[in-house]
Amino acid sequence: MRIHRKVVVVAVCFGVFLLLYFLGGNAADDPPLREVAQEDEEEDAKRNTLPEVVGAKFARKSVAGFGVEDPPRGRKGEKAINRGALVNAKSKSQVKAGRPVTKRGRAEEVMHLAVVACGNRLDETLTLVKSALLFSLKRIKFHIFAEDPLTAQFKEKLDKWPRSVSKKFLYALYPITFSVGDAEEWKKLFKPCAAQRLFLPVILKDVDSLLYVDTDVLFLRPMDDIWSLLKSFNSTQLAAMAPEHEVPKIGWYSRFARHPFYGVTGVNSGVMLMNLTRIRSTVFKNSMIPTGLSWEDLLHPLYQKYKNHITWGDQDLLNIIFHYNPECLFIFPCQWNYRPDHCMYGSNCKGAEEEGVSILHGNRGVYHDDKQPAFKVVYDAIRDFPFEDNMFQSLFYPIQTKFLDTVNTLCGRIPQVFLKQIEKTMRKVFEERVVHHARPRD
Repeated sequence: MRIHRKVVVVAVCFGVFLLLYFLGGNAADDPPLREVAQEDEEEDAKRNTLPEVVGAKFARKSVAGFGVEDPPRGRKGEKAINRGALVNAKSKSQVKAGRPVTKRGRAEEVMHLAVVACGNRLDETLTLVKSALLFSLKRIKFHIFAEDPLTAQFKEKLDKWPRSVSKKFLYALYPITFSVGDAEEWKKLFKPCAAQRLFLPVILKDVDSLLYVDTDVLFLRPMDDIWSLLKSFNSTQLAAMAPEHEVPKIGWYSRFARHPFYGVTGVNSGVMLMNLTRIRSTVFKNSMIPTGLSWEDLLHPLYQKYKNHITWGDQDLLNIIFHYNPECLFIFPCQWNYRPDHCMYGSNCKGAEEEGVSILHGNRGVYHDDKQPAFKVVYDAIRDFPFEDNMFQSLFYPIQTKFLDTVNTLCGRIPQVFLKQIEKTMRKVFEERVVHHARPRD
C-alpha cells in the first residue's frame, strides 16, 4: 500500500513538472505585447501606402500632360483600390502624417513662358505657342504681352483649341506697359514692343522663373529641357542666353558694336531664360554709379547713356548689363537659339550638327520670304499641322519631303541639323502617348 502511494505521488509530481515545462516553453516563444503591437502598426503602414503607390503609377502616365488614365478594371484592380480606401478610412491621421510624396505632386509643376506681340505678329505667336505645346511634357503658363487690337484675337483663337490641348496650358494677356521713362520711346526701340522684355522682372512680381522668347521662335524639342537648365545656374547666375555668333571674325558685335558687350561675340536675347527672383534682388554694376543699381533703376539711365550708340535696341542694353556683370550670365549652346547666321555662311553650330536644332529662331523674317526656305518649311509645317493628327504623317514627313526643295541653299544642304532633334522628340512623344498607354495593364 505504501509502495502504491509513493508511485501515485511520483506520478503526480512528474505530471505537474511536465505541465509547468510546456506552459513555460510556450510563453517564452510568444513575443512581448509591445512587439506584437509594433508589428501590427508596421503592417498597417505598409497597407496604407497601397493607394499612394497606385496613384503614383497613374501619375507617371499624366506627367506628359496627356491626362490621367482610368484605374485598372477587373477584380484585381478593384480589390486593390477598395482595400486602399478601407485602410484610409481606418487610419486617416496615420496616412496624413506619413503620406509618401507621389509623382502626381511633381507633375503639377508649371513652366512659365513669356512673349511680346505687336503689329502683325498674331499668327507667328500662335505658331510659337503651338510648337511649345506639341512637344512639352509639363504644363505651361503663357504670359502674352500684346497691343490692344491683338488681345481679343488671341483670346478667341486660344479658346477654340481642342480640349486635349487646352488642358495642357494656361495663359494670361497683358497690355504693353513700361514702368520708367517714355513709353512711346521704349515701344519704338528696335522692333515694336521688343523692349517690353526688359520690364518682365518688374511686372511679373509673382513669377519666380521665366523663359522669354521672340515671336519668331519654334520649339523642336520639349520646353522642359531648356527649363531644366535653371538647375545648372550657380549661385550668381540669374539669366541664360546663347552667343550672338560662333565665329568672332564674322560676328556683328565683334566687328561693328560701338558699346560694351558680353564676351567675345555678344549674346542674342531672342531666347532668354531668367530667374526673376534673383534679378529683382541683385544690385548690378555699371559705368554710371559706383554703388550699383537695381534692375528697374538701371534700365532708363542706361538707355539714356547709350541710345545713340545702340543698333539692336533692348538686346544691346542686355549686352551692356552683362558686360559689367558677366558672373550673372549662364551661356547655353547655339542649338538652343539656332538662327540663319548659323548656316547661311556655312555651318558653324557644332552643337546642332551633333544633336540637331533644339529651338529654331527665324529672325531676319525668314519664315515669310524665300531667302532661307529651310526655315520656312519647318514654320509652315507646324503652323498648318492639325493638333490631333498623327505627327509623323502630318508633320515630320511633310517637313522631310519639302526639305528636298531646299538642297540648293546653304541651310538646306544640312537637313539632318533641322530634322534630327524633331524626329527624336516625335518618337519620344509617340512612345509616351501610344506605346506607354498600349501596354497591358496589370
